[in-house]
Amino acid sequence: MKKVITLLVLLATFTQTNAQSDLTGQSAYGSWFMYFGTNKIADKWSIHTEAQFRYYETASNFNQLLLRTGVNYHINPNAIATLGYGFIETDPTFSEFDVIGGDALIKNNSISEHRIFEQFILKNKVWEFNFEHRYRLEQRFVQNNFSGITNTLHRARYRIQMTLPLTDIFFLNFYDEIFINLQDDAFGQNRAYAALGVNVTEDLSMQFGYLKNHFSETNFDRFQVGLFYNTDLRGIFKKKK
Repeated sequence: MKKVITLLVLLATFTQTNAQSDLTGQSAYGSWFMYFGTNKIADKWSIHTEAQFRYYETASNFNQLLLRTGVNYHINPNAIATLGYGFIETDPTFSEFDVIGGDALIKNNSISEHRIFEQFILKNKVWEFNFEHRYRLEQRFVQNNFSGITNTLHRARYRIQMTLPLTDIFFLNFYDEIFINLQDDAFGQNRAYAALGVNVTEDLSMQFGYLKNHFSETNFDRFQVGLFYNTDLRGIFKKKK
């Protein structure tokens, strides 16, 4: 009888753990669809444009919208400084459900964030490997749209990226990025990424990859499709001038 009770307890614990995992989306394979652009407007200046659509599941169950832009100053071909702004809208719940609290029906609500960031990129090459070191500081103004409470948070990020050309068309891309909170617990998250890239044209490329997003208590697996389009707008600006 004791063995049966022990087995039932273990089964209940396993079921509860899986249910909690399902509520956070840990057991699901999510997807990120991304666009990045560097738009050259002068010899030393360019505009960064970016849009990301993130889902808890493959192309469904909305998680996050991220829009980001910034001004880049190209110190030299291997060093770039950026000042930028981002807007992020997040649905923090994996499952769409309502919670009844007392007589009120409380719906899950989104989180809106306005973000200012400062960034510095250094590039170098070792044999055939192209390395990129990205240092970023973020000032985050995060609002819970249900309670109306806004918090100001600060964060530092460091990403090391390595690109290996395979042919003139195909390449491999890898990176690891760590997020450090400048308040409360220091560790925020870590992202490890691997992708196959395709140079469609001289200015247009795509990447098809996999991201492991690790938090202190959760892990998420994400498929990624990225579009990179770099334009040279210097001719347009010179004509206007």
